[in-house]
Amino acid sequence: MTDTADPETRRHTAETAQSMADVRHEIDRLDRALVKLLVERQSFMDAAARIKGTRESVHDRDRIEDVVTKVLVEARRQGLSPAIAEPVWRTLIDRCISYEFGAFDARRPGRDS
Repeated sequence: MTDTADPETRRHTAETAQSMADVRHEIDRLDRALVKLLVERQSFMDAAARIKGTRESVHDRDRIEDVVTKVLVEARRQGLSPAIAEPVWRTLIDRCISYEFGAFDARRPGRDS
């Protein structure tokens, strides 16, 4: 039997899932939604690379800690384990900074890095 239902449609909650197929459908749906959000987040790394005046301003320790603190507050509020939230966001921030360095450098060809 072919599954013709919309893959973006939520079929179950964690409480109503009855099979691993149900669980996997929902995880796959959530992963697609997360990718879409990350694409949007990445677009703001491009904006930051365009707006920031110096390469040194790309890595901002105070901002990193501010973001992580805010995420941990929101994670607690919504019930996300800080053991998941903190390392995920620290890795995300690290990769976004690397991406932003590349975007910054690409906008300024011929300048010393």
